Amino acid sequence: MSQARAILVVDDDRDMLALLDDLLSGEGYKVIKAKSGAEATAAIAKSRPDLVMIDVLLPDEDGLTLLSQIKREHPELEVIVMTAFGGSTSAIKAMRAGAYDYVTKPFETDDLLAALSRVFEKADMAQEVNALRLELGKQHAQRERIVGSSRPMLEIYKLIGKVAGSDASILVSGESGTGKELVAEAIHKASPRNPHPLIKVSCAALPETLLETELFGHEKGSFTGAMTMRKGRFEIADKGTVFLDEIGEMTLGTQTKLLRILQEHEFERIGSNTPLKVDIRVIAATNRDLAEEVDRNRFREDLYYRLNVIHIHMPPLRERKEDIPALVEHFLSKYRWSEDAIPTAISEEALNRLVGYDWPGNVREQENAVERAVVLSRGQTITVEQLPSN
Repeated sequence: MSQARAILVVDDDRDMLALLDDLLSGEGYKVIKAKSGAEATAAIAKSRPDLVMIDVLLPDEDGLTLLSQIKREHPELEVIVMTAFGGSTSAIKAMRAGAYDYVTKPFETDDLLAALSRVFEKADMAQEVNALRLELGKQHAQRERIVGSSRPMLEIYKLIGKVAGSDASILVSGESGTGKELVAEAIHKASPRNPHPLIKVSCAALPETLLETELFGHEKGSFTGAMTMRKGRFEIADKGTVFLDEIGEMTLGTQTKLLRILQEHEFERIGSNTPLKVDIRVIAATNRDLAEEVDRNRFREDLYYRLNVIHIHMPPLRERKEDIPALVEHFLSKYRWSEDAIPTAISEEALNRLVGYDWPGNVREQENAVERAVVLSRGQTITVEQLPSN
């Protein structure tokens, strides 16, 4: 580590400034302090730091606005965003706006110092950082659909922010009910393809012949009952995104046709020999171990590698129990006793029961349990009596 490295810390909390000053100075860094966005802008112009650490909440401007300004004016300058309130929207926005990392307070000293070391290793290799922008201006009433601020979820938000701007295929794995479809929605919404369709297809819901018709479409008269020409989901999704849920259920024959689309960006409708070009991004999801399926010759190896360019694994709810209270609050707000009612309250005992349960059905099961409890409590405080007995 070079002792000449200068770090600008931007935070209006004097205690946090003093804490980081002591910590970073003790590690040999030169520390520059600023308490506002204006002070930070002036300090960057004057001192040209090697790294900036920004708190999300500043007295004169939003920290993410300052981040965007820095990356616009100094794209080579790395930025770490700090916040005491972790969440999917701010984490994805920070990474999409070009932040190197996103840390929540209070942070572990070793984790922070390791992050700083990685920043400067990248700087020494002179790797260019792509400044990506996330859709801004969300209305307050529009709630986050992916809920949770645990470390696994924050890492997922950051990865979504990094990859959303590319056209790389993405494979989302995880048990049923963990929210794989929500990840696909978040990626599409944060991508340049957002103005175009996100088309969802369940590969487990249809037999092979119907799935192929659904995906590729068909010409009039191509089979009994084909009274008119029909466009398939790939054709409808042109310039947008196709989400293939439970891709592990797709037959080998259909896998071969999907591979062609990924490789050549073209296909034919059933009953036609005319190739159709299509510009789509594919996000696939599975609750199976596709690598194991490849070993058992039930999934094409070449397709697996085409889909698995970026891999996002959604952890089961039992591995991120710290997110359960926030999920409960989210579902209580979503499932109100009446449209104009305030969210139903929940007793501490009932909440502890929800946190202590392992949720084999994951977030989907928990959502069902909370909705049921709201109905049974008739809008009154939820107690353990309204919860499932398991």
